[in-house]
Amino acid sequence: MAAPCFLGWDFSTQQLKVIAIDEHLRVIYEDSVHFDKDLPEFKTQGGAYVHSDRLTVTSPVLMWVKALDMILEKMKSSGFNFAQVRALSGAGQQHGSVYWKKGSIQILKNASPELPLHQLLKACFAVSNSPIWMDSSTASQCSNLEKAVGGAQRLAAITGSRAYERFTGNQIAKIYSQNPEVYTQTERISLVSSFAASLFLGAYAPIDYSDGSGMNLLQIWEKVWSASCLDACAPGLEEKLGSPVPSHSVLGSISLYYIQRYGFSPDCKVVAFTGDNPASLAGMRLQEGDIAISLGTSDTLFLWIQEPTPALEGHILCNPVDSQTFMALLCFKNGSLMRERIRDDCASGSWDEFSKALSSTVAGNNGNLGFYFDVMEITPEAVGIHRFNSDNQKVSDFPKEVEIRALIEGQFMAKRIHAEKLGYKVMPRTRILATGGASHNKKILQVLSDVFNAPVYTIDTANSACLGSAYRAIHGLVAETNVSLADVVKLAPEPRLAVTPTTGAEEMLLQTLLLLGKLCLSPMGCISLVVLSLLASDQTEVFGYVWGGICLTRYRRHLSPMIGALFVIKEEGDKGKEFLTAALLILQLMSTRDQVNCLLSEPFLSAGTGSRKAVLWRKGRKSQFFRLCQNS
Repeated sequence: MAAPCFLGWDFSTQQLKVIAIDEHLRVIYEDSVHFDKDLPEFKTQGGAYVHSDRLTVTSPVLMWVKALDMILEKMKSSGFNFAQVRALSGAGQQHGSVYWKKGSIQILKNASPELPLHQLLKACFAVSNSPIWMDSSTASQCSNLEKAVGGAQRLAAITGSRAYERFTGNQIAKIYSQNPEVYTQTERISLVSSFAASLFLGAYAPIDYSDGSGMNLLQIWEKVWSASCLDACAPGLEEKLGSPVPSHSVLGSISLYYIQRYGFSPDCKVVAFTGDNPASLAGMRLQEGDIAISLGTSDTLFLWIQEPTPALEGHILCNPVDSQTFMALLCFKNGSLMRERIRDDCASGSWDEFSKALSSTVAGNNGNLGFYFDVMEITPEAVGIHRFNSDNQKVSDFPKEVEIRALIEGQFMAKRIHAEKLGYKVMPRTRILATGGASHNKKILQVLSDVFNAPVYTIDTANSACLGSAYRAIHGLVAETNVSLADVVKLAPEPRLAVTPTTGAEEMLLQTLLLLGKLCLSPMGCISLVVLSLLASDQTEVFGYVWGGICLTRYRRHLSPMIGALFVIKEEGDKGKEFLTAALLILQLMSTRDQVNCLLSEPFLSAGTGSRKAVLWRKGRKSQFFRLCQNS
């Protein structure tokens, strides 16, 4: 009897990939079909069509189906034994959507093994070219959705993200408003991930919680569709989407089509497919408290979060491997290209010289701080280069070695602040898993380790979404017995320890973090922040917290069990009340003890003890918390 194996699929933007792994998690087969090169008849560029308005971006659905036909035939020709596959799962590029015509379910169920799938399904799609994640043509639909639910922050609180043009709900709203007859003809709307699962299942596969979180439609806390969001996008949408399911769900056995045409076992199970980013989290084997940072052309953070606080930047998604927790995504445009420009300007184009400059300066950069945005940044929305010395004065330039450290420390401090804004907390067991080009530079990783006060590991993430899908196929078979993904993949190669935090670096970074806090406060209407006392903690921590546009940097140490702060608010009226509420919230979140004393002037308010507020906040009763703050 052949040894069992598991398949992981990745329907990405430019290619379709497959990996097979055995019970020991060893890769035994991998292959791919490149859309532009291997399927030239579709005439895509980078797997997509960019339309004449330069905003609309789509991909042909039948290209994805034909790619699956092609790769399965390649596997068959190579002698791959499909009968040994016990389970399969997969990933799809996030946010893209597929529109099945009425009656397509019968064609899927009764597919003849005599014909390739792309011929059988050629009349099944109401929209032949699917909108994908690169599309940015739905600005008006985004505005309408946010207005319908009470604003961008309210939408983020419900769905994990403010309205984004690429998100599926807004794409559906555009199709309904511009082509209502096409919407009427549509029987089921799938994400790319659930569409791909449907091909293997021979039936409409449900959308999983994790990929469903990238639609601006799913209530991420209750894991059901939001009625207000659905109504704002299109009528009768819930029926067309179907009910979402946990990401580890076994959807059923593989379709008879694959058993007869390729020799799959009738016992082969199809585990719910998910998005490519969630699948990568599984492939990198993140655990609670971990961060994965991809240091590439753009820098991307993957975070495992227990108690998220959705914000206007970044995305909160349901965790694909633990339905009781969440993952967060943050993307920063100014990544490697920005680092390379400063390297060229300040280190003669040499990474060795760049690294020496980092080594010659101390953690905290003696209070010198810089923000470096060659292109308009996503998080925060800003552009230009801004330098500040230790006296909080804007300066035009730094010495070369100071410039280099200001860049690297500034990039990583911003990442930590925005991660904590979304609810992330550095824990004693936190690991940072670094990938991408800059992860090969140990001096850059040392700064990363010092800023987060956590060890940094390096990992190989080639085909991480595909590999994560194969891991999830194994996990799906045992998830209902409370076996974790970590238990399933414990035989996989461990990440390699690169660096650990420098002793004393945390305290040296305090001055720079405080400056960063002041800089974030100033533009938002607060003219000063004075920390009166520091909060007691079991260990030294330095970290920033941003909420409502106001940043407060905090320092925990064995100094005092009380904390106080003075906010001087220069705004009056409703705006002043917003700043005041945000200030109170920040103080509340700072507290791990029962007592919080604060003094706020213009207007003046004494918050008194914070124990009742702490209980309300931790139970998620935010409206009661705000009322208590206002009545204190």
